[in-house]
Amino acid sequence: MKRIFLFLATNLAVVLVLTIVINVLGVGRAVTGAGINVGALAVFSLVVGFTGAIISLLISKPMAKWSTGARVIEQPANTTEAWLVNTVQNLAQRANIGMPEVAVYEGEANAFATGAFKNSALVAVSTGLLANMNREEVEAVLGHEIAHVANGDMITLTLIQGVVNTFVVFLSRVVGFFVDQMLQGNSNERRGPGIGYMVTVFVCQIVFGILASMIVAWFSRQREFRADAGSARLLGNTLPMQHALMRLGGIEPGALPQSMAASGISGGGSGWGALFSSHPPIEERIAALQHLR
Repeated sequence: MKRIFLFLATNLAVVLVLTIVINVLGVGRAVTGAGINVGALAVFSLVVGFTGAIISLLISKPMAKWSTGARVIEQPANTTEAWLVNTVQNLAQRANIGMPEVAVYEGEANAFATGAFKNSALVAVSTGLLANMNREEVEAVLGHEIAHVANGDMITLTLIQGVVNTFVVFLSRVVGFFVDQMLQGNSNERRGPGIGYMVTVFVCQIVFGILASMIVAWFSRQREFRADAGSARLLGNTLPMQHALMRLGGIEPGALPQSMAASGISGGGSGWGALFSSHPPIEERIAALQHLR
């Protein structure tokens, strides 16, 4: 629940900061006492909704390196690093994408791929993953990450996040306007949005933000199934990915920074937390692979 809270708080903070900045600049005054300028509100919502998501995507690679301490392999220092680079290169060629940067970072078993562009991504694996898996299983995990890159999953998730953020901003202000109108009653002196508007917008952004996070998480879980299948296609067999997932199911996965949680190889939640999970349960992923032909 702590991760969920931090994720929601971060997104809410970005939206609130952008809202304040745009209002100070005079761009966001689309809701007045006289009514709603739908066109201006739509533009305002798009700017606020997409700006944070796009900035996060553009800086995803340097932020990933900084937050995990990942070291990009410029010149392999040992046979394992040489094998990693060669394996990623072969998988990238099969997936018809540019060679990603390959990195290793200290931590428990996990891996991730990130980057704004398909032909200049970053694929990183943890020392814990290398220590707990054999090479066939590591190759399957790398195939999973390469499939994410080839599918354009980072860009797709950014666009989805931007769209739902836009609806959150737009609908919050529409609801806020009508609540404020009801609170002001039949007053003929409508100077502009009052305290009812501001409080309602704040509350709605939290509530709608939670619902939006559930939608984004659902899309994220679907892309994990596709990446698992992508790994199976790249390797020509579903068994290596199944074995890798079974191995992950038996060990404690390494935690990634919250901003990168959806990029990892595994994760999940139970109960209500499952609705906000970026990854499906390991068992469901294995079952999906078993049904592939």
